[in-house]
Amino acid sequence: MSHAGMIECREVAMTMTTGNSMRRARLTLAAFATAVLGASLLVPPAYARPGPAPEPVKAPVAEGYGGAVATVDLDASKVAVEVLRRGGNAIDAAVAAAATLGVTEPYSAGLAGGGFLVYYDAERRKVFTIDGREKAPAAMTETSLQENGAAIPFDEAVTSGLSAGVPGSVAQWELALRRFGTLSLKQALRPAAEVAERGFTVDQTFHDQTAANAARFKDISSTAALFLPGGAPPPVGSTFRNPDLARTYRELGRRGPSWLYGGRLGEEVVATVKRPPVAPGATRNVRPGLMSLDDLRAYRAVERPPAKVGYRGLDVYGMAPPSSGGSTVGEALNIIDALPDPGLHEYLEASRLAFADRGKYVGDPRYVDVPLRELLSDGFAKERACLVGERAMPHPAAPGSPDGDYAPCAATPPPSSPEAGPAKEGPETTHLVVADRWGNVVAYNITIESTGGNGIVVPGRGFLLNNELTDFTFGPAPGDPNLPAPGKRPRSSMAPTLVFDDGRPVLAVGSPGGSTIITTVLQILVNRYEFGMPLPEALAAPRATQRNTAQTQAEQGFLNRYGAELTALGHQFAPIAEIGAATALEFLGGGKVQAVAEPVRRGGGSALVVAPAK
Repeated sequence: MSHAGMIECREVAMTMTTGNSMRRARLTLAAFATAVLGASLLVPPAYARPGPAPEPVKAPVAEGYGGAVATVDLDASKVAVEVLRRGGNAIDAAVAAAATLGVTEPYSAGLAGGGFLVYYDAERRKVFTIDGREKAPAAMTETSLQENGAAIPFDEAVTSGLSAGVPGSVAQWELALRRFGTLSLKQALRPAAEVAERGFTVDQTFHDQTAANAARFKDISSTAALFLPGGAPPPVGSTFRNPDLARTYRELGRRGPSWLYGGRLGEEVVATVKRPPVAPGATRNVRPGLMSLDDLRAYRAVERPPAKVGYRGLDVYGMAPPSSGGSTVGEALNIIDALPDPGLHEYLEASRLAFADRGKYVGDPRYVDVPLRELLSDGFAKERACLVGERAMPHPAAPGSPDGDYAPCAATPPPSSPEAGPAKEGPETTHLVVADRWGNVVAYNITIESTGGNGIVVPGRGFLLNNELTDFTFGPAPGDPNLPAPGKRPRSSMAPTLVFDDGRPVLAVGSPGGSTIITTVLQILVNRYEFGMPLPEALAAPRATQRNTAQTQAEQGFLNRYGAELTALGHQFAPIAEIGAATALEFLGGGKVQAVAEPVRRGGGSALVVAPAK
């Protein structure tokens, strides 16, 4: 593997102007911008292991050399950085960290989930993406999420076998390792199995997430036995062990992915989906699902060409459909790039327009003709940018026409019919970034959808099933590109993103948060490249999310500083406790990398490097 050189990150000057007009101000959010495992890995003998490293501590920012990682969790970051220290590459470390997050963040990730991975291969000098999105069973139809001609209640759909998609994570891990890694799946899963067996310390976030799910967990006997020991959430500071998951990981490593995709583990998953283990006396309506063993046998992770746009002289790569992350972030960046002096008002309006187009055009490309090239074209962006004025546009914004025939400035279209709000998407996805000593880079979103997935643990196996099929439009909604269909992948908002300058990676970023993933990634990029913030400030700054809704959700810090001025421009706001839980890294030049995680959101994250800078 060749050693790819690192380059100095593009210098972006922060221009501050004065005046009363919000849209002409380059606004800084910096005032609000206020981390174990010595796993025994089998590594190729040619790799020399560095000397002993000090015990890592949880911190949101780390700078250094030889590789870097940022996740939401210290245990997962420690696993990844140890893989890097022992000679593994970025893919090896990313898979090992993802499996560990299935232990320590089991309500956000797991082997029965899915995700999207964007990878830069430094030797090939090329970006690859792997789609591990869950799929609908072959028995699912357009009306499977309806009853008596109406959508079934969302909360009832979540906690059910019906919401469980055919899982993609294990197939994605195997494909990534086989194509780009140096470890086997067995080797990559070993650290996670050790964490599951040894246990981890329960923090406030894990306790709170368990408590929030307690009512539905207690209605599923296998879930209550694992996550409600003694009938209550594990107390903060206690050690949580998952020996069932440790055994599952070890056997999966020995037997390989076919154990899930058609073997005994797959049979157990299907049996749980079809006959959820409802606790005696529970009155909850837990609907059975449609998944079969044939669905598991048929599942494949897929390599796809990335979505790509040019922005401020940079190249930005993301996931193509069925994720809407790359298309929507990319379109919004193009619109912002077409505006003369964008500020926060323009950020919100560009996002509003891009979400209007997302809802109209984006779905699984095997089932929907997604006009991705035109959605990401400069001509379409300029036509959409014509709609951005001095004041917030009427709600809702209508979708554009990405047809290749673009006027210099089209007439403003009438608003589309009113809508209830963005589709419900689970916020508890997680994201990680990894870079290795050779310059390979990974941005990886992993999910089981809602906090706690569908709430159903496979008995004796230690992992929750996903509820990804609730990402479909329930309907009735004729013509909607995201209606269910046999074998279809539901539209996602996951947006793992890589940024390049002159062909070299300079930044990687992503976040959880359902449809707010898109605006979180977009705002971090705007903060970094429009407002000139250093990456830690760009990530920690208070957020607002406009998804073509009447009200823009915003964190209180954002409202305190910008709410009045933006309200005067016609924006309406609704407060929300927090938006996203991002991770990112940036190449600083001379081989130095800065890894960044949240300082506060979701309890704060963990950034580590192989060799910290002195």
